Formats: sequence, C-alpha cells, structure tokens
Amino acid sequence: MSLSYRLPGLTVTGHSFTVPLDHADPTGPSIQVFARELSGPARAGERPHRLRAFAAGAAATAFLSFGAAAAPTAAQAATTARPMPAVPEHGAAPATECALPGRTGWTDEGHTTDYTTQFQRPLGTRHVLMLFVDFPDAQASGSTSDYYRQLAPAADWMKRDSYGRTTLDITPLGRWIRMPQDSTSYGFQRGITFEQHEAYVRQAVAAADPYTDFSRFDMVYVVPVRSASAIGFSPTYLYDPTTAGVSADGTRIKWAVTFGQDMWHWGFKVADHETGHTFGLPDLYAFTGTDHHRFVGGWDLMGDIAGAAPQHLGWERWKFGWIDDRQVACLPASGSRTVRLRAVESPSGTKIAVIRTGETTAYVAESRRAVGADEQACSTGVLIYQVDTSLQTGYGPVRIVNGNPGATPPPGCRALDMAAFRPGRSFTDPATRVRIDVEGGDALQDEISITEQ
Repeated sequence: MSLSYRLPGLTVTGHSFTVPLDHADPTGPSIQVFARELSGPARAGERPHRLRAFAAGAAATAFLSFGAAAAPTAAQAATTARPMPAVPEHGAAPATECALPGRTGWTDEGHTTDYTTQFQRPLGTRHVLMLFVDFPDAQASGSTSDYYRQLAPAADWMKRDSYGRTTLDITPLGRWIRMPQDSTSYGFQRGITFEQHEAYVRQAVAAADPYTDFSRFDMVYVVPVRSASAIGFSPTYLYDPTTAGVSADGTRIKWAVTFGQDMWHWGFKVADHETGHTFGLPDLYAFTGTDHHRFVGGWDLMGDIAGAAPQHLGWERWKFGWIDDRQVACLPASGSRTVRLRAVESPSGTKIAVIRTGETTAYVAESRRAVGADEQACSTGVLIYQVDTSLQTGYGPVRIVNGNPGATPPPGCRALDMAAFRPGRSFTDPATRVRIDVEGGDALQDEISITEQ
C-alpha cells in the first residue's frame, strides 16, 4: 500500500511491506513494515532529498496504524478547528481527525461530552446502590431478591460489552423502603416532568438514608414493588448542576435510574440502556412516527433494548474510550484506504473505519458477527451507518444503511436487521462522494476499501 500527500515544503509518501518475522523461515509468520518517505523540493539539476522513517507493527492488527503518542485525544481534537494535521504515523491520518464535536448540548454522539460535570465517565468501576421502594397504596410483602436478580446481569453484560473497561458494581440495599406518597401521585402516567422525577429520587434517597452511606456510590437505581402499576416506565435522572438538587451524606446524587414495570418486559438490558444515558448517549429509536426503530433497527440497545444485535456500535465504543484511537481507521478528506476490520464483538484489532463528510457528519463501517451478546444477529458482515452529532436524541443521530433492502427477514427480525454488507457488495453516496467496498471476510474479520472523492 502506498499513500502520498503534501505538507508545506514536503511531500510525504507512506509505504508498507510484508516481510517474514524470521528471515531464515520465509514461509513462517510475517509482520507489516511501514515506511514514511519525506521529500523536500529539489534544486535544478539535483534529485530531491529524501528521508525515510520506518516502523513495524503486527499485520494481524490492521493494514493501517494510527496516531502518534503525542497526538491530542479525540475529544480534544473535536473541540478545535480542523488544522492541517501533523505528519501521521505510517502514512495514515490520526483518528482524532475523524472525531466529531457534539452540537446538542445534551446527550449526543459527539466526542465533546462533558465528563467533568454533567455525565459520568464510562471507564473503570461505577459503584451503584440499588434501592427497593414500595408505597402506601402498593405495599411489598416478599423479598427483594427477585428484583435484584432481574437486573443484576446488567453488570456482566456491561463488562463484556466494554472489553472489561467498565464495571458496574451493584450493591443492593436488601430491604423495602416505604415512599411517603401513593404510587399514583408522582406523575409517571402523564409523562413525568424533571421536577416530579427529581422529587421522586429525593424522597427515595431520604427514605433510604438511615440505612446506607450514599457517599460510597456514584449513582442510584430505584426499583419499585411490582404491584405499583402506576410506575410504568424507567426514566434516567440526570442532575441539573445549577440547582440544589438531591444530596445525602455530603454527596450530590447526580445520576439515577428509576425503574418501572417495563423492567419485567425488557429484562436486565434496560439497566444498561438507561445507564448509557448517564454516560452521555442519546436514544437511537425514533420519538416520532409509527416505526420507532427505523433508524438503527435492532443493532444497538440504545435503539431497541430487545434487538437481535444489541451490543453498542463501534462509534459509541470509541466515544466511551472502550476502543483506542489506534483501533480507528480515519479518512478525514479525499483519498482511499484499505482496512481490515475485526468484529466489534471480539477484542483487539481495528474496530471502525470512519469517513468524515462534514463538521458533524461521518460514515462509519464496522464488522459484526453473531457471537457473544449478538449471537442472535439477523445478518453478519460489514455494518455501515451515518453519524450526525448535531441531531438530538430520538431524531436519528445514527442511521443504519440497509445493505440488503430486498431481503425477507426471518421471524423475529426487521428489514433493517438484515443491513450487514457481505463480500462483493458496495455502498455509494453520490451526495458525499463516499464509496465503501467489502472485499472479503472470514470468521471474525472483514476487509474493506473506503474512498472519498
């Protein structure tokens, strides 16, 4: 592979070569050797001066390697204008050139999420306190253990989905806490307001405060007794830093999920979905219209919690820090790349190829397989989608491209669940002059070429 581009006073050409790991055994394992050639302008009658820089990397990782160690993070790059990049490693653009800034000021798909104040960072261990509440008009009579078991698997699911980078440490307060008001008085039936929701969280925290130390926890889960039918759905509480809010034991309660009776329908993944909002993710299902899953189908649990392939999209994994910049193949401007993608369900390797098409827009390609939490996936291959970080939650910030629009979905699958592109298929968007070709694939990898004219 060879790639050339110009910087002021220099022509930069990247080369790659496959060589045996042991020259005495040319048929044995091989590695990819990358070379970067820098050429200065020549004076009359002279050949250009050249300097070659070499680096080596394992061929199994990717065709391209990305980002110098001193490069800014994706979030830092997204907050600034797009300057002419420094000379990229191995002839490839740094991943930060494809990071998109958020433009909604709230939950979105951008890389500028406020993890200092507004949202909790989705890395490391997040300590969660689970409270069980009943009401004067809906009193509990049994143990809390069945309620805990209904939601507890969310921790293992999150750990696997994040490649072990995020852990939910859920501690149940193993007793019922009586709320001061009837379950019908909190406004859940009418579409609860922020003020009503905060009051509900405040009362639950106050009732539980004598029995626990809230300073030990990052967030709170509030689980109602099953007979409280008025508590029907499961909204996420995100605090308002400009108000007094809810506090206990000298700690501000910033994030909470107040579960409703829909937890018995959705199962434990409703906890992963709602916790995703505390990490800054938007809803990917549609707030309007009759087809609420027309944007992403069952490809991400931020869309359909019960979808056939619910693991987070590779783009969101990059936003979270679950994959590193070196696992992102970036095409920030016109050009082309060949990329070997490793399935997002499997650790290591290049996870996404990003073609930036504007300040807040990009096409993303990733490899999906029917393994792990995606074992029920309706189609496998290369998933292609468009990201627009200026679009608000519920209005299509991610839109899957259907690679098989004429396919008949099997039982339990929607048309968009059949979207994965197989080898020999291609996608073209004339408006952005983007083309993605699927060249081949194996058990856990796909090879694609990406082009922006």
